[in-house]
Amino acid sequence: MAFDPIIAVLDDDAAVRDSLRFLLLASGYQVEAFSSPLDFLSSDAPSRCACLVVDVRMPELTGLEVQERLVSAGVGLPVIVMTGHGDVPLAVAAMKAGAVDFIEKPFEEETLLSSIQAALSRPPAVANAPLPSPAGLAEGAPSPEMQALLDTLTARELDVLRGLVDGKPNKIIAFDLSISPRTVEIHRARVMEKMRASSLSHLVRLALAAGIRPGPG
Repeated sequence: MAFDPIIAVLDDDAAVRDSLRFLLLASGYQVEAFSSPLDFLSSDAPSRCACLVVDVRMPELTGLEVQERLVSAGVGLPVIVMTGHGDVPLAVAAMKAGAVDFIEKPFEEETLLSSIQAALSRPPAVANAPLPSPAGLAEGAPSPEMQALLDTLTARELDVLRGLVDGKPNKIIAFDLSISPRTVEIHRARVMEKMRASSLSHLVRLALAAGIRPGPG
């Protein structure tokens, strides 16, 4: 007898937990919801659940810190991080540490469900594996199709893309490149269009697949 996968939801906002519980139950998943990161980590849910959907900002621990504790404990639970607009750098840091995706709020229901389906299809052994180091890029060279997309970017657009992959906010990218934040926004929009990215998290995934790696720190 097959059992529906159990999805863990970790968010200190009761309205968000209730909304996600209803959505996931209606989509055929079992759900265990937690309001406290420490309660979640001290339970047996990390070893029983198939995926964790976690908010990036909570009073006790951030979503990234929860993920770090899971990795330290050797738990290969796929992690999807939910983030507000201002928390994108934290979410990118989570992806650098092995999260399978991050989703910017507000998001469409289908966006979350697609992300969960993708997470569940990944082999458990590599679900939270850290990204390869720059030295290992030869092994993960971009496909010809991905390289063709990268080749459409101007040098400045590539600079902005690297800043996004580093998890930097627009203001910091603007400072680093000596341009205005508005110009960064324009470049970012063009990069997303040229790379055919549907969201920032999609763009970061494409960039990583294309061999662009985050800088240190």
